[in-house]
Amino acid sequence: MPQCELTGKGPVVKNLVSHSNIKTKSIARPNIQQKKLFSQALNESFSLKLATSTIRSIEHGGGFDSFLLKQNDSKLSKRALKLKQRIKSKLNLNSAQ
Repeated sequence: MPQCELTGKGPVVKNLVSHSNIKTKSIARPNIQQKKLFSQALNESFSLKLATSTIRSIEHGGGFDSFLLKQNDSKLSKRALKLKQRIKSKLNLNSAQ
């Protein structure tokens, strides 16, 4: 099942409850899209699988770099963690000079 690489959002199992209180299991899947995002710090674009709610949060939060640096490491995928480390190292090199 697909998951968002930045927030870790994935499918959720839930119960549909009828008027007669009959419970039927169903799966709610997030709207996952393949999206290219541009990193201003690295001056590159990256293709990631993101939920549409995450795309809105990135636009609202001030861009890809700032959103990724604020995100908790436990929620990020391995690819996103590598990107975060590259951005951190690039920003630290620029501030040292």
